[in-house]
Amino acid sequence: MRLLLLEDDDILGEGLRDYLRAEGHAVDWCRRLAEARACLGEPYDALLVDWQLPDGSGLEWLREQRHRGDVTPALMLTARDRLGDRIQGLDSGADDYLVKPFEPEELAARLRAVSRRAAGSPSARRRFGAVEVDLTARSVSLDGRAVELTAREWAVLEALVRRAGRIVSKADLERLVLGFEAELASNALEVHVSALRRKLGRELIDTVRGLGYRVGLPS
Repeated sequence: MRLLLLEDDDILGEGLRDYLRAEGHAVDWCRRLAEARACLGEPYDALLVDWQLPDGSGLEWLREQRHRGDVTPALMLTARDRLGDRIQGLDSGADDYLVKPFEPEELAARLRAVSRRAAGSPSARRRFGAVEVDLTARSVSLDGRAVELTAREWAVLEALVRRAGRIVSKADLERLVLGFEAELASNALEVHVSALRRKLGRELIDTVRGLGYRVGLPS
């Protein structure tokens, strides 16, 4: 997943960024609301938002995003643990609320949970013909046999599966896989898509000429 992390504490932010990247996610870390606003329009799978920030309220920023029609799943990360705070956070647009301090493993599990809800499915398993993708286990099988993917191949497949039935442009797919931290070579995305087709079958990923790539709806 590509994640926007809005957290001003350097130690916590760096720790979460490194942990989530080790889990295979692309993470864009912002320490200020101004930095987050500069990311508006970027494609994200989830938002991780601290409440109190040096230049304003993360909760107000999230409320603004909801008013703009942004439905990206969001988790509040905050030390504010009163019942009234939790209610306010959830009523303002957060999909989940995690009180500091917390273990990064719990954050990762909650991310998976809100992602399943956002996809409208209680299960992390998606079947596309003979291909089954398990988003939690980060595994894929073809006709019941496990298929090994590279980390980059998995990232491309995950981004498309999470948007099954929708066309994902090449530019958006590159940003979903890498965020702002690196750049793909001009033909790298095509190489990874080609590898996925070779391993999982050509019918899994459609090329919509001039628009991007698409995985069909799960069966």
